[in-house]
Amino acid sequence: MRWGGGGGISGRDSPRERGRERENGGGGSYRYWVREATADAAPLPLPKKLSPRHLLSQPNSLGSVWNTAGTWEKKNLNNWATHRIKELLVSVGSLEFSGGKAQIAKVSKCSGDVFLVIVRNKKRVGYTYELTLKIKGEWIVKEEKRMVKGHLDFPEFSFGELDDLQMQVRLSDEKDLSRQDMLQISQNLKLFLQPVREKLLQFEQELKDR
Repeated sequence: MRWGGGGGISGRDSPRERGRERENGGGGSYRYWVREATADAAPLPLPKKLSPRHLLSQPNSLGSVWNTAGTWEKKNLNNWATHRIKELLVSVGSLEFSGGKAQIAKVSKCSGDVFLVIVRNKKRVGYTYELTLKIKGEWIVKEEKRMVKGHLDFPEFSFGELDDLQMQVRLSDEKDLSRQDMLQISQNLKLFLQPVREKLLQFEQELKDR
């Protein structure tokens, strides 16, 4: 390779480097260099699988294997949390009242976010959720057994706020029930608040233990 009189570079390209030209949008062109792999080139690094012995030798860290220093790491637990909340709430079973009984038939809404953050090898967890539970039951109304359906709505609540958990009862349109009957059934269904709170407290504990 030799220097040209005009300050440019002339001569043949190195066998390991080849110039390529590409036109830009303004009609000009530019030249860039591509280094080709050769037999004497250093091999590319390969991923290394960590052995059980290596894992056991790592310091006690709350982070992932790659985060042995436990600096900062955030894990999204939405899939696990949503499935677990539904599982716990359906397990509440049925409640019996003076004039009937009811059960949670389905968790029709379970939306929110759950996270686990590790900062300086300390774990922090949190969540925000909204719930709607589908209820079905039967009551004795005027000496007749009546099937009743409804929903229990839980407005947004967060980690550590279950003592203030709120619940609203919505009954399906039951034309044959008097206002007094619907009021009594709604009062009965409010008794679901405590067992639901207990299940959510269990969920919080499982979240902290992860």
